[in-house]
Amino acid sequence: MAKNDNSALIPDEVIMKKIYMFRGSKVMLDRDLADLYEIENKQLKRAVRRNISRFPEDFMFELSTEEFNNLRSQFDTSNWGGTRYVPMVFTEHGVIMLASVLNSERAIQVNIQIVRIFTRMREILASHKELLLKLEKIAHKLAEHDDQILVIFEYLKKLEQAKHQLMEQQNRKRLGFKRMDEH
Repeated sequence: MAKNDNSALIPDEVIMKKIYMFRGSKVMLDRDLADLYEIENKQLKRAVRRNISRFPEDFMFELSTEEFNNLRSQFDTSNWGGTRYVPMVFTEHGVIMLASVLNSERAIQVNIQIVRIFTRMREILASHKELLLKLEKIAHKLAEHDDQILVIFEYLKKLEQAKHQLMEQQNRKRLGFKRMDEH
């Protein structure tokens, strides 16, 4: 059952809300992936543990207790039910590897969608970085222009002062000896 590019099993927004940042990487939680794959979380974890050599640290890691507590505090506690174990989190590469481990049609289709979302997010971040760099260059140029404009204003002030002094000198009453033709 091949899906075309326009059909989505799950709305992109739903998947995007399940992507978190931990240790400088965008990751997804095991329980969220299990929900998306429509399997039990313990089934997902069992498959990962059976194939643990496929999941190096940059593909999958378990949250520390502190990270888990921080994550839990962000959610309504009833959401977590009786979860006693810290979750596994999967980077984009780990999600790709999950498709080969789970090997179900649903996992493959969901993974394709997730990878496309990760790619789109990366492209958006890259375009934002380019825009930020351009804005930074513009701001730098404006700062340079501001300095140059200030120099021009200072020069204009000095010219105005010199003009004012010249006018004052020309308009002041002369002192001293006057020639007969100056009366």
